[in-house]
Amino acid sequence: MTGRSLAGFTGAGYSKGRAFPIQVMWMLASSLLVSQWWCPNAIRLRVLRMFGAKIGVGVLIRHRVRIHWPWKLTVGDNTWIGEDAWILNLEPVTIGTDTCISQAVLLCTGSHDRRSATFEFDNAPIVVGDRAWIAAQATILRGVTIGDDATIGATALVTTDVGDGATVLAPAARPKD
Repeated sequence: MTGRSLAGFTGAGYSKGRAFPIQVMWMLASSLLVSQWWCPNAIRLRVLRMFGAKIGVGVLIRHRVRIHWPWKLTVGDNTWIGEDAWILNLEPVTIGTDTCISQAVLLCTGSHDRRSATFEFDNAPIVVGDRAWIAAQATILRGVTIGDDATIGATALVTTDVGDGATVLAPAARPKD
């Protein structure tokens, strides 16, 4: 490739999944109600379900959680999603039962093809299994499956699948002598 022309970007093959007026209504509901600290969890869940999210019982979604498209979100029973988590779900995100998504976690299903002359999308779903723990500020990228009972440590960057029961930790900082 000799150059890139972002002006030629088309977004070919990507579907937002709902008509523009629904997208606008979601963005308003999200910013004015769902993400606010004063909004009770029960109302937050009700609004998410109204917009198509499939959410189990006993789920806790804290304030300041950003969910791009609720109709592309499935959450199992008794799962927690902490403050400042960002579910950038251009594609489906499935989160299992009894799973903890900690504060400021990023689940990012979107990317771009760096080899594309017009930087087209290269998106893929994310699946997080049952009883998994994604610790604070971890990032899970598109196309990744996190297995049941897996632990992803704080600030870890996950770019490939993580098996059942596995632990992934970010590199620890080491003091210089």
